Amino acid sequence: MKAFVKDAEVIGVDNSRARREESGELFSIETRASVEEAAAEFSPAAGIVCSPPLTHAEITKTLLSKGMHVFSEINLVDDGYDENMALAKNKGLVLFLSSTPMYRKEIEYITEVALGQSKLCYRYHVGQYLPDWHPWEEYTDFFVSDRRTNGCRELFAIELPWMVNAFGEVESFHAKANRLSGLSIDFPDCFLVTLRHKGGVTGQLMVDIVSRKAVRELELIAEDIYLRWSGAPDSLYHYDVKTKENRNIACYDSVLQDKRYSGNIIENAYAEELTAFFGLIDGVGAPRHTFEADMGIIALLDAIEGANE
Repeated sequence: MKAFVKDAEVIGVDNSRARREESGELFSIETRASVEEAAAEFSPAAGIVCSPPLTHAEITKTLLSKGMHVFSEINLVDDGYDENMALAKNKGLVLFLSSTPMYRKEIEYITEVALGQSKLCYRYHVGQYLPDWHPWEEYTDFFVSDRRTNGCRELFAIELPWMVNAFGEVESFHAKANRLSGLSIDFPDCFLVTLRHKGGVTGQLMVDIVSRKAVRELELIAEDIYLRWSGAPDSLYHYDVKTKENRNIACYDSVLQDKRYSGNIIENAYAEELTAFFGLIDGVGAPRHTFEADMGIIALLDAIEGANE
């Protein structure tokens, strides 16, 4: 691991006493009720922002102001982007934005196949019933039930950065939204989007928070390409047009999984991007996604949702 994290001490911050107590017991770490309290006592060198998205901008600003490098989980809105990017630059600090799929080995392989292709199309469906996302709490109690940070928007924000990287910037789209469920939400629960990327790639992306079976199904199709991925680490297949056989592409020696989540969610990629964050602090490597690039993704999300209002 990088020099930065050698012998590092972790401090957990949460305004919930119950969560602080649980985290302290599970991970044997110090916990505090606020960033200010933790910063004053421990003078951390870096902070990881994994609170609800609408709180990210202010927390990120506070961490940067106190001289900390920042790893931010997905934001869904661009609140504070310009100010925080400028603050990080002025202070010479790393401001790192999570885009976990870009660190998945399957996505790396798919991107390698797709890059430079123009006569290529795809079909991609990502969905899972919203109450199953966090089975330990009510879906109405966390951010995916908020219109600004809703579940479909999060799925788009998770997938689009790697798709733009693999297939090219989105040139045009046509979107259709629908309500299929009786969930207590005030936004669509299913989107079907046809996208055209600069360079010629076209595709259909469907995201929903209705599917009772967690789904991630991708097909890439071209005259000499057929690739299929079902989200799980052992489900990537690349058809060999010469032998006419489906070749399973093995990407991992072992996988890290939290049994509370769907089987197509693994933790390897999150560990990889945290390692990349620590590397950047040490002056090694480059980010795969940035706040600057994410402004374009968020503008696209706004346009997709706005087309159906």
